[in-house]
Amino acid sequence: MMQYDRKRKQKGFTLIELVVVIAILGILAAFALPRFAQLSEQAHQSSIKGTAGALSAGVALVKAQWVSNGQTAAAATVDGFGDDDVAVNDEGWATSTNGNTGAPNENRCIQVWQGLLQANAPTISTATAANADADYWAAVVGTACEYEYQLDGQGSTITYDTADGSVVTNIN
Repeated sequence: MMQYDRKRKQKGFTLIELVVVIAILGILAAFALPRFAQLSEQAHQSSIKGTAGALSAGVALVKAQWVSNGQTAAAATVDGFGDDDVAVNDEGWATSTNGNTGAPNENRCIQVWQGLLQANAPTISTATAANADADYWAAVVGTACEYEYQLDGQGSTITYDTADGSVVTNIN
């Protein structure tokens, strides 16, 4: 007959082994968590830069279509771009989607945003309405539309100037 050895039968981890494993996991977590937080910040910055790039491309495409159509003055619509509803000023820069070619206001800034970025535009609201669900809030600063990114609460902005077509990104 075979005898069972009590020491051989008991297989498991000692308390010291468990404490060592927990300590190692804690050290790894201490190094990993800040890196993951930084990745989130980088993702927000990349989102802002990508949106600004798309807006800038839309501005340039509207201007190019306006020029290729042979237009030289303000136009209520630029045929051949998007839904054919983007209005431009005397210089060919987008101003609205309702035919208005004048200086921007909050609603026209939203129209420009949606008209240039089209179907995949991030959500937007006026700064005065301050919709908490919107990705960006639109406001007017002189002749420019300023779009403030809301998802990270850092106050980063994309500014589109209807006077010269410039798109400037300010990431905080």
